[in-house]
Amino acid sequence: MKETMTRRIRVYGIVQGVGFRPTVSRHAMKNGISGSVCNKGPYVEIFAQGTEVQIEGFLDDLQNHPPRRAVILKMNVEPEEQPVTFESFEIIESEKTKGEIFVSPDIAICEECQEEMFNPGNRRYLHPFINCTCCGPRLTILDALPYDRERTSMKEFPMCPECAKEYHDPDTRRYDAQPVCCNECGPEVYLIGRAERDRDAITYTRKTIAAGGIVAIKGIGGFHLCCDATNESAVHRLRELKRRPAKPFAVMARDMEVVRRECEVTKIQEQVLTGHQKPILLLERKESARMAPSVAPDNPKIGVMLPYAPVQLLIFQYDDGIQMPDCLVMTSGNTSGAPICRDDEEASAELAYLCDCMLSHDRKIRIRADDSVMDYYKGEPYMIRRSRGYAPLPFMVSNPWKGQVLAVGGELKNTFCIGVDGRFYPSPYVGDLEDLRTVKALKETIIRLETLLEVEPSVVVCDLHPRYNSTAIAEELGLPVMKVQHHYAHILSCMAENDCAEPVIGVSFDGTGYGTDGTVWGGEILAADYDGFTRLGSIEPFLQIGGDISAKEGWRIAVSLIYGYTGAREEAQQIAQRLGLCSEAEAKVLLTMAERRINAITSTSAGRLFDGVSAILGIRRSSTFEGEASTTLEFAAEAYEKQAGSEEAWKRFIDEEEILPFKENQADRMILNTGELVQKIVHARLGGEDTEWLAYRFHAELARQIVAACIQIREENGRRKVALSGGVFQNQLLLRLTDEYLKREGFEVLKHSMIPPNDGGIALGQAAYAMHKINGNQDDLS
Repeated sequence: MKETMTRRIRVYGIVQGVGFRPTVSRHAMKNGISGSVCNKGPYVEIFAQGTEVQIEGFLDDLQNHPPRRAVILKMNVEPEEQPVTFESFEIIESEKTKGEIFVSPDIAICEECQEEMFNPGNRRYLHPFINCTCCGPRLTILDALPYDRERTSMKEFPMCPECAKEYHDPDTRRYDAQPVCCNECGPEVYLIGRAERDRDAITYTRKTIAAGGIVAIKGIGGFHLCCDATNESAVHRLRELKRRPAKPFAVMARDMEVVRRECEVTKIQEQVLTGHQKPILLLERKESARMAPSVAPDNPKIGVMLPYAPVQLLIFQYDDGIQMPDCLVMTSGNTSGAPICRDDEEASAELAYLCDCMLSHDRKIRIRADDSVMDYYKGEPYMIRRSRGYAPLPFMVSNPWKGQVLAVGGELKNTFCIGVDGRFYPSPYVGDLEDLRTVKALKETIIRLETLLEVEPSVVVCDLHPRYNSTAIAEELGLPVMKVQHHYAHILSCMAENDCAEPVIGVSFDGTGYGTDGTVWGGEILAADYDGFTRLGSIEPFLQIGGDISAKEGWRIAVSLIYGYTGAREEAQQIAQRLGLCSEAEAKVLLTMAERRINAITSTSAGRLFDGVSAILGIRRSSTFEGEASTTLEFAAEAYEKQAGSEEAWKRFIDEEEILPFKENQADRMILNTGELVQKIVHARLGGEDTEWLAYRFHAELARQIVAACIQIREENGRRKVALSGGVFQNQLLLRLTDEYLKREGFEVLKHSMIPPNDGGIALGQAAYAMHKINGNQDDLS
């Protein structure tokens, strides 16, 4: 008789809320294993008893055939010295313990549940909350770990006998599926302020959309505002009501056939669109697309996603005979600047005047989770907003750090990050903290995620800016506070994502950030590592006149840039008027403010430089949303490159444009010659040169100057790694030109992928900085 042995197995990763215990039980029965499996909170603990062959087969199945949505990050296998004798294999009640914690994000509806939902013979036919161990809400319904029904918002819905039978039967897809429910025992949909419920509510919603109306729909992580994306008048009305004249709307397509009809999509992108995260993907719109032009005015790309919640599928397809459009605007349900609405009270207060009806449900959302937004760069994901489907999956670094920290992030596109030893958990997207409702949402989400991850941070880290609401929140927590310069945090986030501990040259280009000298920074070249940074270079400083309004009115930056290189008020005024930047009166006021330094601060903001050039070229004089002027400048440059061909465009630039030398170094840094670049762009524009070519020329010259600066730094200190970060590097043309040029010059280039390059990513850099400091030098604690 072969000897029986017992192994204690601990499995770490995304192993809760993904059907892991039922899968373990099935593998155990297949291999003749006795024992038990239990959620411990941080990990799943398995006792496996059997022969050596049986245990080897069991471990092989665990490693190679886990649940589809599971992510095994680590598996410890140890002999059990004094084992008990197991008669069978059982799933035992969850127990709470301390240790590494991994919380599953929300998971899009799986193919099996979708098939059941549209099968008239299935008892969950048209059920708006169908789910199984492979799909459904996770983070957004979770109160605490271990992940069991009584610690979720589903505890309010007792299972009916049939659901309970499936829940306890190892042979079903819903064995131990915590949110399991059906039409008899699950949550209900209804219209806020109206009598319609269940079928009537869905039919009324569909009828409203089909007739050209606007509807608010509660999903997994919050509300969306929805209308027919092929109906120009409906989309235009939504724009007017939401006071959003140009910012693109996200679109939800019925299926991949519709996506292919509307957009150019690669096989890799298709895999992501149909996968279990289902983010919004930025895809190039086809000329033959049927979507209304005002879905994304003057934008060659469309943000597209597929339905990921059952109720969204039911909006497209139902047995009520209503003919529905096959693509819908599905934009975040909020008022400008506020977080996404998550309950009826918020929706009634903020969305009622924006729509014709509101479809809600009675399953509570514990944590808001806006849709993730992803672009692609050279076949790899390039995250723009990391939220539903991805948060709070951790990033893991190799540094042997110990401790717990909280980083509250930036002011715009806020996310925060919790660091535990070498693991960093970025939060779902929160929003812009200029709105006090978003500040409240940030505080609530911090408390809930700290509870889920069972952390008590020893330090909180924030931006250097003294007047940010994020800074105020950090200072209210009663913990020691570290402050990290904004652009340095960008570079650290890129280093942490790439698990890089070596010194780098950091190219941090974004809108604005508070500099250590009290001026506005934004186009910076740094020597950086986890110990600190040195500012080695920047774009040429200019006056940012008018305070916050200068971020919206690029013509003001343009006039300031022109005044900067002419040094003469009259000449600058004449050029501004010839370019149609502003009226004579506006120019006089602005130039007077510049001369007297009234509401004017020295700035090296790369984002504002792009805005100014966009105005100079007559592309966008001002912006109605952040980044509008700079992105339309990018689109113009890409249009030229597409027409000429990328190699020919670059060859023309190299052949025709002389290399602009750096300005004479200031005492502390080299200065990129962006002033002369602007001057040449202005003169060429006044000379009648093609706008798209000049837009491309601006991008190419900026990339060339960045690379020249990196080469000079390498000659001085030998650094060969360059990290590219900051919101300006959402611009794929500048990213590609800079990346490729650096690689031709022998540099290793670190870029973002799953963490946004914009301010939504800086919390990771802040947290990594704090973790490094508490494991060594703590001089930055205040």
